[in-house]
Amino acid sequence: MKFTDGYWLTRTGLDVQYAAQAYDLRVEAGEHGDQLVVHAPTKVIDHRGDTLNRALLTVVFDSPAEGVIRTRIVHHAGSARPGPRFDLHPAAASTDATSAASSAAASARNTSTPAVMPSVQAGVDDDGGWLRTGDLEVWVERGAPWSVQYRDARGILTRSLPKSVGIVRDQAGRHFVHEQLALSVGETVHGLGERFGPVVRNGQSVDIWNADGGTSSEQAYKNVPFYLSDRGYGVFVDDPGAVSFEVASEVVSRTQFSVEGHELTYHVIAGPTPLEVLRRYTGLTGRPPRIPEWSFGLWLSTSFTTDYDEATVTSFIEGMAERDLPLSVFHFDCFWMREFHWTDFEWDPRTFPDPQGMLARLHERDLKVCVWINPYIAQQSAAFAEAAAQGYLLRRRDGSVWQTDLWQAGMGIVDFTNPAARAWFAGHLQRLQAMGVDAFKTDFGERIPVDDVVWFDGSDPQRMHNHYAQQYNACVFEALRTHRGEGEAVVFARSATAGGQQFPVHWGGDCYSTFEAMAETLRGGLSLAASGFAFWSHDIGGFEGNPDPAVFKRWLAFGLLSSHSRLHGSSSYRVPWAFDEEAVDVARRFTRLKMRLMPYLAQLAREAHETGAPVLRPMFLEFPHDRAVAHLDTQYMLGPSLLVAPVFTADGTVEYYVPAGRWQHLLTGEVVEGPGWRTERHGFDSLPLLVRPGTVLPVGARFDRPDYDYTDGLVLHCYDLPEASETVLHIPTAGAGDSLTIRVQRDGDQLTASTGDGEPLLGPSPRVIMDLPVNL
Repeated sequence: MKFTDGYWLTRTGLDVQYAAQAYDLRVEAGEHGDQLVVHAPTKVIDHRGDTLNRALLTVVFDSPAEGVIRTRIVHHAGSARPGPRFDLHPAAASTDATSAASSAAASARNTSTPAVMPSVQAGVDDDGGWLRTGDLEVWVERGAPWSVQYRDARGILTRSLPKSVGIVRDQAGRHFVHEQLALSVGETVHGLGERFGPVVRNGQSVDIWNADGGTSSEQAYKNVPFYLSDRGYGVFVDDPGAVSFEVASEVVSRTQFSVEGHELTYHVIAGPTPLEVLRRYTGLTGRPPRIPEWSFGLWLSTSFTTDYDEATVTSFIEGMAERDLPLSVFHFDCFWMREFHWTDFEWDPRTFPDPQGMLARLHERDLKVCVWINPYIAQQSAAFAEAAAQGYLLRRRDGSVWQTDLWQAGMGIVDFTNPAARAWFAGHLQRLQAMGVDAFKTDFGERIPVDDVVWFDGSDPQRMHNHYAQQYNACVFEALRTHRGEGEAVVFARSATAGGQQFPVHWGGDCYSTFEAMAETLRGGLSLAASGFAFWSHDIGGFEGNPDPAVFKRWLAFGLLSSHSRLHGSSSYRVPWAFDEEAVDVARRFTRLKMRLMPYLAQLAREAHETGAPVLRPMFLEFPHDRAVAHLDTQYMLGPSLLVAPVFTADGTVEYYVPAGRWQHLLTGEVVEGPGWRTERHGFDSLPLLVRPGTVLPVGARFDRPDYDYTDGLVLHCYDLPEASETVLHIPTAGAGDSLTIRVQRDGDQLTASTGDGEPLLGPSPRVIMDLPVNL
């Protein structure tokens, strides 16, 4: 939201006042130990009369976790502070990378962890006040003008300057609080959730407000009030409601964020690297749990409005097997339920007369089964009458059920703030799991009304709009974890907000079947990764429309080099042979490649669980000191070691950037020297897929499935290792949290591998080879 008219004037109808000076500073005991409290009047106080008829802001600095400084700007402290609120985990944020896993897992299980208080020092003197946590420090200069610095060992990260802290009243009587943090020359801002425009947010206005807007507009399904600077710090606005960001737009040298009300709370999160910022941020907001290895395999869907029954489903599955296309999960979209009945959790008996038998037959084929759900209950279903009678649906102020005909006729919305409603919803999911369902696609959750509605627990409707996705996905994920056990739960979610990364996996939403939509889909994934989400998928070939075979084949390579891979569409099937036989070959090649890469991907999943590091990474996460990479939005790193540049053209022409070093193409062994730009042409069976120099890449032996013993037949491919070097790998093995530690050492031309205890690895596995491509 913009409040000014240019730099000098205020917009008509607004009264804007700014913190003018740090008038009084003191250290007090607070929630997280010492806190620095600053009183800031909106006029420089020259004499006693200046204290009258004047707003006074209270700005409180403290630290909930090491390397994190929380700033609270309060105008009227007695104003209502309704829920919901983000569930933060400062204990997990304060742990180091090696011990973070236990805290994250405990938080995910809603169990307590010992409080880990950050080491905080605070003080005041004649010049000002300071508070320090780890390497991060905030310094407040006493007096006028208003001046606050957030700094670490590298120097000043960002500043709050004159006309930064402001309170606003409009003609309707609404109040707002805003902050503006300074941007350095050349600094770029990333994140703010899933956004489909340019990945650098500079120059953009971003409203944190979940909407079902597809992938071709400024709207987004997953809005997160957190941004990540390429300079190695982050800012998280601790408000689940409508947060408005002006990133180098209203004031081109600052990022402004504002909320309605009398209080604004934000956290400045230290690095020094962007990945370290994400570690601290996800420690605070929650890290993803362990997820099952089978979820990394290929998912095949019935698609949305296509016609299907068990015979159709069986023909698809048999067609995949006949063509040697590895398949892990079969997904039933909306019409597994009867029309006008969504979501009633009942199989349509006309199409699926024996659902339990069908699910058993699918399991006999070694497949997992996912079904589509959403949190909306259609009026025609028996579930609606039950939920309405029990008070499980969102209500209007007059006590009636809130209903709409948008999507399903007469539908109501499940009120997850009601514990009984959560238990009712989860009970239906447990019944489906007992029948044989293994996972749920949690669609929708964005169209949540704010006018004339009352939530069961009294939550503020504006703040519940975004937070609804969190409560919905948490309910479903916990139902799966309760039934399947730790490490076996997975959803396929569309909507989210801060903390949503605790309930993986998320997919990119409804996109068109074009190269342009493929590119905007990737931009959404890069933006979501920079917002702390580790696992991500998208509809291979696009959702809307029937993709041209060239689009489908290029998208196959991209989709199978994402953390999760799903064939899904709207009105047409997505089986590869529906396009051409070459599409079958492309699907086979890249599915087999992904299965071979599972030892590497499983390592990345473990890292995500322990540190919050995303699997798909924007280039700047791995190369923060390379100024060429911040704006790159048509390529990415798959983990730290693989550079992927999807092809967005039918003829195979692709232009991409290679950072410094001697890179090798994974499939051909071709050496590519960086830094620099390259233009290449690739067939449908190829794309730029480069291995980073200094990598030991673990490659598995199985082509046919994602969940296998990765140590059996393991091959360690070594690329441009320094002549005197040691690389440590942790290859996941069977059992919760178990892994095999392998040390690879190079001494000249000699390569050796040993266990973590130093014992030589004997026998045919793992083999250690140097500078050779992966043979498919």
